[in-house]
Amino acid sequence: MGPILTLFSRFSLPRYRRNRNSGRRSPAALRLARWAALAWLLAAAPGAVVEGAPAAGVEGAPLEGALHGFPAMRSLDGKKLADGDFAQWIEGGRLHIRILYEFGEGRRVEERAAFRQSPELVQEEWSLREMRGGELYRHFEVDFRSGAASAKKREEGGLREWTGKLELVEGRAFAGFGFTMALKALRERLMRGERVELRAAAFTPKPRLVEVELRHGGLDRMRMGGRLLRGDRFIVHAKIPWIATLFVDAPDHRIWLTNPAPAGFLRWEGPLAEPGDPVIRVDLLPGGESGAAEPIR
Repeated sequence: MGPILTLFSRFSLPRYRRNRNSGRRSPAALRLARWAALAWLLAAAPGAVVEGAPAAGVEGAPLEGALHGFPAMRSLDGKKLADGDFAQWIEGGRLHIRILYEFGEGRRVEERAAFRQSPELVQEEWSLREMRGGELYRHFEVDFRSGAASAKKREEGGLREWTGKLELVEGRAFAGFGFTMALKALRERLMRGERVELRAAAFTPKPRLVEVELRHGGLDRMRMGGRLLRGDRFIVHAKIPWIATLFVDAPDHRIWLTNPAPAGFLRWEGPLAEPGDPVIRVDLLPGGESGAAEPIR
């Protein structure tokens, strides 16, 4: 029940030492700078697509119906930040999801998504809107059918806008809560040790397409809602060329599904929406203590 899957966090360009005699950068430093810039373009340019990626969609997803829950958004030390309201329903043959977080003092975040569940799981729509003080602070949206993506964010000087077209492969790209849906479908494969590559629609705030790898990270226990619960931890890892790691910080996102099966959402941890946002936690159960996940040996 997490917000947008943000794949790029803080980044900075490395500094290169100038030649003391000429005042210019050395040839080696210039070559490194060019390679770093190229790696960044390949990893994060809008519409970047890795050749040879499989075209098949995510199969084996359990069919979902109506559901209503009340998760809680917290800081990593367990402090509650917002009350959540999660709803999903079937309309027009598609699964619709709406997640609302109320922070108080005029701040709210709303995530919406729509999926086709048969014959395979396909995300068709995703959006996130954040209001602060009664004004639009940011709005991200992507149509997975057309690839059209747009972003708005209030910055100094007013509301800025970005648009782009992402080269999306049907059933192989997801955003936000879509990755929890994909993990439910891929759970058995990942539990056997497989690693599955998908793509993520991300916003920095400009729309971007990023290749990610999903894998199983282990079985954990965590305190939540006055209970000690077990969950399988899954990792969503952004695949970035090694040279780009010199100046790109792309933290993994962690999603826990309930154990034993049937698997449902239990916890999500990651940046809220875009670079610079704090890493937060969303718990299935809203009350009581929220403790860090610990591996079960």
